[in-house]
Amino acid sequence: MILINLLPHREAARKLRKEIFNISWGASALLGGIIAGVVFLWYQASISAQQDNNALLDTEIKKLEAQIKDIVGLESEIAALRARQQAVEDLQSDRNLPVHLLTEIVNQLPDGVYISKLIQQDQIVTLNGTAQSNERVAELFRNLASNTPWFTKPELVEIVSGTVALSPKDQKRVSNFVIKVRLVRASEAEKVIAKELGASAPALASSGLSANSPAAGK
Repeated sequence: MILINLLPHREAARKLRKEIFNISWGASALLGGIIAGVVFLWYQASISAQQDNNALLDTEIKKLEAQIKDIVGLESEIAALRARQQAVEDLQSDRNLPVHLLTEIVNQLPDGVYISKLIQQDQIVTLNGTAQSNERVAELFRNLASNTPWFTKPELVEIVSGTVALSPKDQKRVSNFVIKVRLVRASEAEKVIAKELGASAPALASSGLSANSPAAGK
């Protein structure tokens, strides 16, 4: 027996495919919306967490800035206290500075050199004097430059020829000079002296050992 389908099967199949497509499109749209929502919520959570971290960092930074200001203030106070302490120590150590000044001037004067005027302004000492010759002035200059820890940076301001009347008929040519030199503070001079003593101690010890050695005794 032959069966003949008289129903519009092509239209039914087309309708079925259309329904399946619509269902698939709706499911895809729904799945895409869900994924987009999840991604959006994840980004929002990340942004919120980062904002919280930024707020926490801002708070901590403000605290650190306040602490830094306090530290800077303390450092300034410490520096001021150290400056005051150094000033007091300099004043205490400089009490005997005039004695050292006059003593060293006498010790460093070569024969034939005479100081007629001495002026001290802060740490600068100006020496006005007379010497028998320019060589005597040069010797004094060298002594002030390298022979004492109490003076440094001598400067020859001027040197001019002059005469001194030894008698009504006898006159002698001399050199009148002006020298400026820096007077070293007692604390600085004491450091130089201690350093020189420390450097000379090994040499003294070595010479003492060699003198007391058996070979030296023989």
